[in-house]
Amino acid sequence: MAAHRRPSRRSLSGSSARTAFTIALAGAASATGFDGTGHAEPDLTPTQVKAEVDKLYQEAETATEKYDGAKEQTDAAEQRLSTLRDEAARKTDGLNSARDELGSMAAAQYRDGGLDPALQLALSDDPDRYLEGAEFVDRADTRQAAAVAGVREQLREIEQLRGAARIELAGLRSRQAELKRDERTITGKLDEARRLASRLSAAERARLGEDGGTGRASRSAAGSRNGLVSLGSATAEAPGSRAAAALSYAYSKLGSPYVWGATGPDAFDCSGLVQAAYRSAGISLPRTTYAQIDAGRRVSRSELAPGDLVFFYSGISHVGIYVGNGMMIHAPNPSAPVRIAPIDEMPFAGATRVV
Repeated sequence: MAAHRRPSRRSLSGSSARTAFTIALAGAASATGFDGTGHAEPDLTPTQVKAEVDKLYQEAETATEKYDGAKEQTDAAEQRLSTLRDEAARKTDGLNSARDELGSMAAAQYRDGGLDPALQLALSDDPDRYLEGAEFVDRADTRQAAAVAGVREQLREIEQLRGAARIELAGLRSRQAELKRDERTITGKLDEARRLASRLSAAERARLGEDGGTGRASRSAAGSRNGLVSLGSATAEAPGSRAAAALSYAYSKLGSPYVWGATGPDAFDCSGLVQAAYRSAGISLPRTTYAQIDAGRRVSRSELAPGDLVFFYSGISHVGIYVGNGMMIHAPNPSAPVRIAPIDEMPFAGATRVV
């Protein structure tokens, strides 16, 4: 297979890109948000600050799911483009070989040509041998005509492949621009959330649960009538071995940091954790929350069993894995690691049983 040169591409999800966006947005952020105005920010109570921080995190997560979907489409487009280029290269190799064969035929005809076939027959010392040769030439001409037709067909196929590649490349560039816009939205909202959260004292953050997860997790345990659900009881109640395996994976990732766009093994966003957990159980799930909710059989809240996927907010922008007793494992947001929490802490939107 002929090698073809592909333009180098820099990852849009790398740490350098995120750092660049964060620095640029941090420098451009105003005291009140993103409109560049400089009027004074109103005084907010700690509870109001916490509510605004939660709102920004939820908006950032919605943008993250949009980013995850665009990233999945971008990766697929890159793969399709690579396949088209490889196929065009293979067909170009075949075309070159066919052209070489036609060139050899033409050269042979040039060397052997000259006399009219009727005159050659008249001058031949052995007419029978000549007629046998003429029949061979006719067959050769037929073969040559077929070779020419083959070359024309290969040219048409290669042009079709190149046209498809041009369309794919245009779509890829559009998705890459969309990724950049989503990155700016996400990093801007996260920067603003961190800036607001920094106005709270350590005691206020602990009281309100904006403390990296420790405060809220401990309150979750205290607020749950029967406490947190153990791995053993959760897997025992799971509807199947694959759900149990996914739960086991999720439990093993408790304490892992939230990083938007991450699918493990050391960091996750909400849908990335769910995808990784079920991938470990041999089940391939879509990348985004709004696709994951349709990846299995819908179940009601009263039917929930450990291993079910639970979704939140009207836009289906957050997901967790149900573990029983009204609790779930999820990757909340950058302020908190992967943890166990009540499903009541967010607006419930639906549930799906994958297996």
